[in-house]
Amino acid sequence: MDIIAEIRRRHFVRGESISSIAIALKLSRPTIRKHLATESEPVYKRESQPIPKLGSFKPLLVKWLEIDSALPKNQRRTAQRLFEGLVAEGYQGAYDSIQRFVKQWKRDNKGSVSTQQAFVPLEFAPGEVCQFDWSQETAEIGGRELKIKVAHFRMAYSRKMFVIAYPRETQEMVMDAHNQAFAFYGGVPLQMVYDNLKTVVDAVFVGKERRFNRRFMALANHYLFEPIACTPAAGWEKGQVENQVGNIREWLFTPRAKFNNFADLNVWLAKRCDELAHRKHPVYTSQTIADCFQQEQGLLRKISTPFAGYIEHLLKVSRTCLVRLDRNNYSVPAQWAGQMVSVRVTAYSLRIVANGTVIAEHQRSFIRDEMVCDPWHYLPVLEKKPGALRHGIPFRTWDLPDSILRVRKILLRQSKGDKAFVDCLLLAKEVGIDAFETACELALKSGIVTGSIVLNEMRRLTEPNRAQELSVCHHLKLTDEPKADFQRYDHLLGAHYVH
Repeated sequence: MDIIAEIRRRHFVRGESISSIAIALKLSRPTIRKHLATESEPVYKRESQPIPKLGSFKPLLVKWLEIDSALPKNQRRTAQRLFEGLVAEGYQGAYDSIQRFVKQWKRDNKGSVSTQQAFVPLEFAPGEVCQFDWSQETAEIGGRELKIKVAHFRMAYSRKMFVIAYPRETQEMVMDAHNQAFAFYGGVPLQMVYDNLKTVVDAVFVGKERRFNRRFMALANHYLFEPIACTPAAGWEKGQVENQVGNIREWLFTPRAKFNNFADLNVWLAKRCDELAHRKHPVYTSQTIADCFQQEQGLLRKISTPFAGYIEHLLKVSRTCLVRLDRNNYSVPAQWAGQMVSVRVTAYSLRIVANGTVIAEHQRSFIRDEMVCDPWHYLPVLEKKPGALRHGIPFRTWDLPDSILRVRKILLRQSKGDKAFVDCLLLAKEVGIDAFETACELALKSGIVTGSIVLNEMRRLTEPNRAQELSVCHHLKLTDEPKADFQRYDHLLGAHYVH
C-alpha cells in the first residue's frame, strides 16, 4: 500500500509522468496505471489452495475429523497427529496441506457462531467468602524432582492468599490444608467455595444441590463454615483462585523450588504469601492487600481447637506384626499380632489405635513398598526367639548409639550372646536408653564386656536412692529404765521348766 500511495502522490501532486514514475520505481507502465486508479487497500487472497497429494486420503481425513468432533476437546487429535496418521497410511504430501484442510473443515463445520460469554462483576463482603483449589507443580524435594500438589486458598474480599504443598491430593491432606489455612488467617470465613472434588463432593445433582462427603462435612461442622460447590466446568465462579494458580506458578515455582523436605517448603511458601500481601489491592488501590486483610481478619470466626483431620482404616495386624496401608507396611507392638486395630492416617503421620489407646505412631512414607518398623515393637518376640536379632529386618538398620552397637557386636561373638543382649534390651525398655548407653560405655571402658556386667551397670545406675539415716533425739530419756531380771525367764517357762 505504501508504493501505491507514493505513485499517486508523484502523479497527482508533483505532476510526474507515468514513464518517469515507472523508470524511478522500476515498475511497468501498466502497473503504474493500475495503481493510479487504486484507492482502497488491495486484497491478495487465493480463492482455493490446491492439495493434489491429499487426493484419495481426503475421505479418511474427513472421517477422522468427524469422529474427533464427538469427543471431549482434550481427547481430539491435533493437525500434527492427523498428519502422522496419514503418513502411516501412505500419504506423501506436506504437513501444511493437512493443517490448512483441518482448519477449513473446522471452520465450515462449526455451525452457528456463539456469542462471546459475558460475566457480571462480583463484590464480596469482608470475611464472607474464601475460595479453594488445587494445582500441580514441579519442585525438587530432598534432591529428587517431584510432581507435588499445592492447595490454594484466597480470601475473596482482601485477596489474601495462602498456599501449602503436599505429596498428594487426598482427603486427609485437604483437611490438614484447612487446619493450616485457618491458623494462617487467624479465623474462619462464612463460606468456602470449591470445585466438585471427589474428596469434598460425593454426588452432583441438578443445579447447586450436592451430597458432600461425610468426613468433609465433619470438618465443615467443626469450623462452622458453609461449603459451596461450583457448577461443573464453571471455573469463573471462583475466578480469583483460578487466576492465583497461574500467578503462584510464575511467582513461586519458576525457577524450580528446591528444599530438603515439605516442611521447609511450606514455611517458605507461608512467608512468601505474607510478602506478596504488600502489593496494592486490585480494587481499593489506595490500600495494600495486607491493609484490607487487617480489616477483614477481625470479622473471621475465631478458632477454638483444630480439627482432628485423619482418615480411619480398620486393619488386621499380620503375624509379622505389620499393617499394610497404601502399599507400605508399618509395625505394631507384637502383642497385637493377629488382632484388628484402627489406623488413623493424617497428612504426614500414622497412628495405630487399639482399645481407645495409641499403641504405635509412625511418620508416613510416600515411597511405595517400604517397611517402616520400630524395633522395640518386636522385643517380646526377641525374648522368645533371640536368634532373630542377627537377621531380623527391623534390627538391621536400628539407629542405636555407637557404644550400644559396639557392645552388641562383642556380645554376638560370645556364646549365647544374643540372649544376653536381648536381656539388656528388655531392661533398657524399663529404665531408658540413656542408662543402657552409659552402662555400655562403662563396660567398654573397663575392658570386660559381658551381658551380666552391662546389666549390673544399668541396675546400679538406676537403683533408687537409699533412705537417709534418721536423726536421733538425744535429749529424750526413759523415766523408768528396765531392770535385768533373769528369773522372768523361769516364770515364762512355767510348768515345763525342769530343775
